[in-house]
Amino acid sequence: MTFDLHIGIDYSGRETPTSRTPALQVYAAFDTEEPRRIQSPASTEKTYKNWCRKEIAEWLIEQANKNITFFAGIDHGFSFPLNYFQRYKLTSWPEFLDDFCEHWPTDAEHTYVDFIRDRAEGPPDRTGSNKDFRLTEKWTSSAKSVFQFDVQGSVAKSTHAGLPWLRRIRNEVGDKVHVWPFDGWDVPDGKSVIAEIYPSIFRKRYPKEDRKPDQQDAYCVSRWLTEMGERGFLERYFDPPLTDDERKVADLEGWILGIM
Repeated sequence: MTFDLHIGIDYSGRETPTSRTPALQVYAAFDTEEPRRIQSPASTEKTYKNWCRKEIAEWLIEQANKNITFFAGIDHGFSFPLNYFQRYKLTSWPEFLDDFCEHWPTDAEHTYVDFIRDRAEGPPDRTGSNKDFRLTEKWTSSAKSVFQFDVQGSVAKSTHAGLPWLRRIRNEVGDKVHVWPFDGWDVPDGKSVIAEIYPSIFRKRYPKEDRKPDQQDAYCVSRWLTEMGERGFLERYFDPPLTDDERKVADLEGWILGIM
């Protein structure tokens, strides 16, 4: 299985969907080349502009509509723990996305994640405890709960900011993109892939050189995907050693690519 483009995206839930922040970084490698930093479409030869979340989603949609295949690793949670599904009687991941976006419309213009958390009429009735973990997070040494806000290394805000854009991408491109593992643990040949990834797994494998931390996270994801593809090992990571019962849980909760 080969891809034309291997993309690493370091994500952020800061501010609004159209706010530009250096915490959003995109690196990509064509074929087996060295990953390079991808500038936002708003940048020019004379002026560099940071990415915003809306642009990243639109850029991925653009890539999906080209005559290429890509593999994009994004470092925010793609789903919530099983007890969340049980509490709110959700039976599938697409249903979860629709329900989440109804209560957390964080892709709306001028909307901060914290605006919804702290709104005057009270916080949304779709939430969980920072002690709730997905199975894939329990298999790591340091991954935090998707509900643990306001701490160093938190993924909660980026997750709550990013989920509506995953839904937007799926709605725009349909089956041109395989969101792993929700669209199936096996990826059909010729499909582009978007998967959840945890840069901490790979960060120390590659010299940092002059890259800033957010840049290094995006770079190392792109490089790891490129190397695993070149060695023919990517498919191994589509099949983590789960029991049948564990896989049923992960069908809803998702899985972090690279956790074995």
